Amino acid sequence: MIAVFKREFKSYFLTPIGYIVLALFYAFLGFVFYNYYSSGSPDIVSVVSAPSLISIFFVPILTMRLICEDRRQKVDQALLTAPVKLVSVVLGKFFAAFAVYALCFAPTVLFELIFATKVKMNSMSYFYALLGALLLGAALISIGMFISCLTESPAVAAMLSIGVNLIAYLMPYFSDLVKNQKYFGWLSKVFEKMAFMNAYESFNNNIFKIADVLYFLSIMAIFMFLCVRFLEKRRWS
Repeated sequence: MIAVFKREFKSYFLTPIGYIVLALFYAFLGFVFYNYYSSGSPDIVSVVSAPSLISIFFVPILTMRLICEDRRQKVDQALLTAPVKLVSVVLGKFFAAFAVYALCFAPTVLFELIFATKVKMNSMSYFYALLGALLLGAALISIGMFISCLTESPAVAAMLSIGVNLIAYLMPYFSDLVKNQKYFGWLSKVFEKMAFMNAYESFNNNIFKIADVLYFLSIMAIFMFLCVRFLEKRRWS
């Protein structure tokens, strides 16, 4: 797993992808921080949670090449026939993408320290917001990685991931849309349970729920399991 992790993590910075993602993410975070700081509102939670929407578009850029690029370059057979567990391969690729995603939030530590010099801060609020952002990103990475298994085109994988992410993001809207429908009202509860943002908002509201953590961990486990099964099918086909 460590060898796969190192290979994938380095690959982000052997191409412009890693630098572009980090630069754009840092620019966005800096802009949000500047607006709150200049207005005299030391709201670190809002700074951390602001990128949640753009993560829908940035995470697919990180995941689009994870598996399909190996297929496109015809080097996937080396991984599939190597004496290594496919679980280790999937985990190595997942943690490489997650490490880059986590680096995107590195400036928030500095922002928290700057705010703390001005007013008394609740460090747990920052911790909860950051944990929620990382869990949301991890769930989106697992979904994007599975979609990357389904095609040989990174561009197609990115577009499909963005589409799935948008649907997940809009689940609360779909829930409200069918809530009062005579025959489809029952779908409201289904959409509500599937809504990422409902679980994510709890962290931003300084509420820590084991159920919300397990929700994101379950999504990660399900889609990584699907990745492993897909690669196993290709190994024996």
